[in-house]
Amino acid sequence: MELASLGTHVVLHPACVFIRPERMHVGHHVIVSEFTWIHAGLTTVIGSFVHLANHASISGGGVCILEDFAGLSAGARLVTGSELVHGEGLTNPTIPPGFRAVRRSFVHLARHAFLGTNAVVHPGVTIGEGAVVGSGAVVTHDVEPWTIVAGVPARPIGRRESRTVKALEARLYADLGVPPLDPAPFVTMKRDDIRRPDVP
Repeated sequence: MELASLGTHVVLHPACVFIRPERMHVGHHVIVSEFTWIHAGLTTVIGSFVHLANHASISGGGVCILEDFAGLSAGARLVTGSELVHGEGLTNPTIPPGFRAVRRSFVHLARHAFLGTNAVVHPGVTIGEGAVVGSGAVVTHDVEPWTIVAGVPARPIGRRESRTVKALEARLYADLGVPPLDPAPFVTMKRDDIRRPDVP
């Protein structure tokens, strides 16, 4: 399997599914656990010190950015694009493109963002630095940095302290000599395009 870029100390479990791996950038010290499903879409960036737990998925065909120290618990879902469902076109990938209406978007997890078990993040959402999404939450809007959200739809329920996390981050980068991911080149790829069918 050829990836766009691959760091060191990376474990990609053989029972995972990778679609368009040539569009995936993977940093250092990454674990993608068994039965994870990743559709790299337009591009998928996985920073360093990132874990995707079993049965997590990235789907939708858009752009996905997981910055350093981001984490997906078991069954977490990142949806970077979807069909439009109000009658704009026919739905599902068996339909030729000219008959479908599709939104290709992005999901962006900033540094230290963490998703609980079975959390779902919808297209066009940025989870801010250090934010935590509770188990089973459904996120349809951006989450502020260092905020804890839960519920359906997800709402703020608390704050997370950042001082210790940031201090440990600095020490780990220094101890292991791993350069921090610069997300800027990939953030420019974030998009929110709607492609409608070309029918009268």
